[in-house]
Amino acid sequence: MNIHMNTNTLKYISLLTLTLQNAILGLSMRYARTRPGEIFLSSTAVLMAEFAKLITCLFLVFNEEGKDAQKFVRSLHKTIIANPVDTLKVCVPSLVYIVQNNLLYVSASHLDAATYQVTYQLKILTTAMFAVVILRRKLLTTQWGALLLLVMGIVLVQLAQTVTGGGSSDSTSSAGGNDAASSSSSGPEQNRMLGLWAALGACFLSGFAGIYFEKILKGAEISVWMRNVQLSLLSIPFGLLTCFVNDGSRIFEHGFFHGYDFFVWYLVLLQAGGGLIVAVVVKYADNILKGFATSLAIIISCVASIYIFDFNLTLQFSFGAALVIASIFMYGYDPSARSGPKTTAQTASDEEKLLPRV
Repeated sequence: MNIHMNTNTLKYISLLTLTLQNAILGLSMRYARTRPGEIFLSSTAVLMAEFAKLITCLFLVFNEEGKDAQKFVRSLHKTIIANPVDTLKVCVPSLVYIVQNNLLYVSASHLDAATYQVTYQLKILTTAMFAVVILRRKLLTTQWGALLLLVMGIVLVQLAQTVTGGGSSDSTSSAGGNDAASSSSSGPEQNRMLGLWAALGACFLSGFAGIYFEKILKGAEISVWMRNVQLSLLSIPFGLLTCFVNDGSRIFEHGFFHGYDFFVWYLVLLQAGGGLIVAVVVKYADNILKGFATSLAIIISCVASIYIFDFNLTLQFSFGAALVIASIFMYGYDPSARSGPKTTAQTASDEEKLLPRV
């Protein structure tokens, strides 16, 4: 009885945390890229988030090994160094996640938080399409219907924002599409089309990386936290390369941490925590509840954008967002699923499918 109550408590706490993290991350990224003052380099923030994930996951692996330093070191050696083929398999998703996270910063720089949050749900479509093509997975009729609703909803949202000229009074405030390292309150005019293409690119990469990860690593007997250690260890070199390829001249001129303040470090930790929260949610919740969390995050982003960014919530945008929310519920609904707690095998399978930071 107590175990069941503890599981339920963890389930709802993790869902509440995921909801708030999803909503606050989009709002925070938008604010960080459009606020007055000097703009930080987004490529460095992505790299710092990977370092934060690595440190956190190393601590969690250490905890899994009973806080025994020798067992911890042996486990790392056995999983990562003594098994290089398995470790190298995650090179592709590691690179893809770095590019994806950089694209998300570009998108957040040029799209208001509400539009960004809704548009990014297109990752459901790309993940489904890659699952059909790569894994030969068959979708239910309701899932195909959900994908159609999803596309319709996102098209309506984008058209609504085009008609209203962006729906936000900050449409010409300083942004970080090109990361002007020394920009102040007056920055380059925002480009909604660039923001849209960046979001679409991130959705495409998210879907590909998630399915690729599932195909090559499904069934491996490695814990969620150790798998994230592998991902971060390989993501960090790619992230460092991205920093110097995209922003090398600005880093040498202004410094790696130019524009950083308390809010930027908070944003780095918030982004780093997202993938870890998903890992916990996967263990204790089902697709319907995760869909509810995502939907609630969209609503929170829309309402908060009205007050924080003077977002203009139109009827067309509201209808489009409602279609997206409905599609999330439809896609996650499995009529054949039986109620009751998940078995260990089901939980392990879910963790393999949803471990990537999609």
